[in-house]
Amino acid sequence: MNKFPFIVCDGIDGSGTSTHCRLLSGFLETQGFKVHLTHEPSNSEVGILLRKYLLDKNIPPTTDALLFAADRDHHYHGEIKKRLDEGFLVISDRYLESSIIYQSLQTKDISEDWIKCINRFVGKPDLTIILDIDPKIALERKQSKEMDKFENLPFLIKARELYLKRAKSEGYQVITSDDIIEIVQEKVQEIVIKKLKSLGLSFPKVN
Repeated sequence: MNKFPFIVCDGIDGSGTSTHCRLLSGFLETQGFKVHLTHEPSNSEVGILLRKYLLDKNIPPTTDALLFAADRDHHYHGEIKKRLDEGFLVISDRYLESSIIYQSLQTKDISEDWIKCINRFVGKPDLTIILDIDPKIALERKQSKEMDKFENLPFLIKARELYLKRAKSEGYQVITSDDIIEIVQEKVQEIVIKKLKSLGLSFPKVN
């Protein structure tokens, strides 16, 4: 039985992760794959609470980190792994990298190692794609007037730097996402197709 991959798109707010996960999911479905598209925070009660807390600057960073870890643990074991076992290719809009980046930058009291420790029971993605964008452009793309506590230029500049640093050290694929959507998506698809072929997966609707 073929092992279907777990793919993650990550990046700073406004980088286009939601858009490109959705487009990638649609593309792979046209190629005959069963695809499960998901996101973090998840739709669980913990995830719903998280979305509320992200708007509150008074919530301690450690609380954010622990809630993200709890949501991710439930998300992975209750949804992602289940779908992978059922033969779905799973795509997630954000995952562990978001916690490593965002929570470790909130305060010096939170280390990358601690974030990894409290998330140690979740599975690792088979492919992580980082969408890179100028933070100024990212903020201009925001359509919602209600900004969370991370959506400010100084923080996003630091987040972008750390994303790129970790991408280099972890071997993640990086795509510049300030180009037109079609071009960026084509690059995303090329990376994913290459990964699928490396896993020996054939395209059901492609000769």
